[in-house]
Amino acid sequence: MTIWPWIVAGSPYYLPNDIGISALDCGEAFRLLSPKEQLYAHYLSRAAWYGGLVVLLQTSPESPTIYVLLQKIFRKQPPAQLEAVATAAGLSSEEYQAFLVYAAGLYANMGNYKSFGDTKFIPNLPKFKALVWESQAYKENPGEIETLWNSCSHFLYSLEDKQKQLGLGNKGITTYFSGNCCLEDAELAQKFLDSKNLSAYNTRLFKKESDGKRCYEVRLAAAAETPCSMFEFEDASFSVQRGDYAFLMEKVSQNLEKAKAYAANENQAKMLEEYIRSFTYGSVDAHKEGSRFWIKDKGPIVESYIGFIESYRDPFGSRGEFEGKSCCLNCPVASQQESTFQTVSTAIRSYDDIRQTEGFKNVSLGNVLAVAYATQKEKLTFLDEKDKDLYIKWKGPSFEVQVGLHELLGHGSGKLFVQDDKGKFNFDQAEVRNPETGELISSWYKGSETWDSKFSTIASSYEECRAECVGLYLCLNKQVLSIFGHEGEEAEEVIYVNWLNMVRAGLLGLEFYTPESKSWRQAHMQARFVILRVLLEAGEGLVTLSEITGADGRPDALITLDRSKIHTVGKSAIQKFLCKLQVHKSTADVEGGRALYEGYSAVTSDGSHNFLQFRETVLLRKEARKMFVQANTQIKGEAVELEEYESSAAGLVQSFIQRFPEDAEEVEAQLLELASRDATCWC
Repeated sequence: MTIWPWIVAGSPYYLPNDIGISALDCGEAFRLLSPKEQLYAHYLSRAAWYGGLVVLLQTSPESPTIYVLLQKIFRKQPPAQLEAVATAAGLSSEEYQAFLVYAAGLYANMGNYKSFGDTKFIPNLPKFKALVWESQAYKENPGEIETLWNSCSHFLYSLEDKQKQLGLGNKGITTYFSGNCCLEDAELAQKFLDSKNLSAYNTRLFKKESDGKRCYEVRLAAAAETPCSMFEFEDASFSVQRGDYAFLMEKVSQNLEKAKAYAANENQAKMLEEYIRSFTYGSVDAHKEGSRFWIKDKGPIVESYIGFIESYRDPFGSRGEFEGKSCCLNCPVASQQESTFQTVSTAIRSYDDIRQTEGFKNVSLGNVLAVAYATQKEKLTFLDEKDKDLYIKWKGPSFEVQVGLHELLGHGSGKLFVQDDKGKFNFDQAEVRNPETGELISSWYKGSETWDSKFSTIASSYEECRAECVGLYLCLNKQVLSIFGHEGEEAEEVIYVNWLNMVRAGLLGLEFYTPESKSWRQAHMQARFVILRVLLEAGEGLVTLSEITGADGRPDALITLDRSKIHTVGKSAIQKFLCKLQVHKSTADVEGGRALYEGYSAVTSDGSHNFLQFRETVLLRKEARKMFVQANTQIKGEAVELEEYESSAAGLVQSFIQRFPEDAEEVEAQLLELASRDATCWC
């Protein structure tokens, strides 16, 4: 039997067979919608799923091909039927489960790199090809399947250093930039985009050399392919071309147009009009206009957001990954939700200029939170036994408080000082002073500069850290806790577990640090490690972190928090650090902000804690992140039907088999065309 050298117990590059997989329950909420609302939610969902395929093209060169290969195999033989084929090909039941888990991971992450952590994952079985060759898809069309296999099989398993994680230049793989781009190219391109008042959110950058001159192609995601515009900038040539992902952007726009017919009000209709304009012509300004109408659409029964949103996975921190959400309120609890915050998961980015002047919204996905953070006591690492039951009981309520404060008052606060293109300031230069120095403000954002464009590589994590600090600080306020329904002793338990969860998360964050490149692969986890460092530095026994030996005889760690010092030592430390974070951000002080943040982000073996050693312990005891199975909707007659699936790898695969029932083959052909068009750009 072939032995793959990297397939060993505990390898970080494969997904374990027992990985947690949970179905997101939305059945009750969907059935409570009116027929019109169901149609609106359906078409929003279709737009989101078509757009989601863009992520395959944003993740790695091989992701679209692996996706198409799996789709063709499973469409001919769903998981239950394929199991007999696997047995005939010589796979054990464990190996077939590993195959299903790999496929589920590819679908759940929309690519072969983890969406949370950016590391590659590979199949945990050597007989992948044997199964493919035994499949009905291969027997019916061997030439097509063999071509797909030959195109992706090397990268399917390859763990060359550069291919182990996402990154720019020699640090990893990215398809936001051509393979010959480095940090210097990203910085120059950002300057160019700023000079033309273009956002990087919906772009990719490709570089070529011509007669010794650097030539850059900036591609904007758009359904409409327009002639390129040429510019000279700092001894380089730039072309701006609309039409990236054109087929998929057209599909998104078509479904948003259909959704518009079922909009509940004028704000929703205008929001969709602007989104359609954005995805048709590649206009971020149109997306901003759509976001303005989205903000005005208060308390909708069906909530949504779609576009190139979070910039976590762009190694430079400026380009957005496509995402889409179609959410519905669970009506029996809607009044309770609306009495606290105007919400319906995860937060949705609002543009800083809109947030500061017009407002913002964010959305909390209850069915995600319900399953994502469920914890089994026996799998709860690094806590004292006396803390574990308390942690399990109060983690959910405390996390709800933290998320609400993080999103609404963390990301939702903090003024940026700006001088616009006409020279006008949004603050009084003669009055506003730096609270750290007492001096007048001496730096600010100019013209089209934004937080992301100025702080680039640290922007996402820095901002997550700032929002987390806001949550920690404000959860100490009794009035705030009472809004969430927590008072007295219960409120103190929520505070304790919220802070305990944060310092534990800081330790867990070490999983997402790569010592070889001295880089972080996940913005939130870097932020939490920084907070752990701040609270350890506060001293006075607030937080203790110790190396111990576990009950199994292997290295372990123990983190404790002195609850009697949270309101004093802890509060003071977070207040001071938060103030520094905000000052650097508000004043566009990149140099000061980078020095502060990178200093606390450093993972070393020096000082009072050997964090590199703690990282090894964290890796030894880490638990794989859960994957979610999501429902499909289909129109049958005049009604919309919801199809839900079991909480398993097979269920997740089945959901994707049925995701594009009308045009799967056309979609797959277009994905392959888009991928092959740029195949030479990644070398």
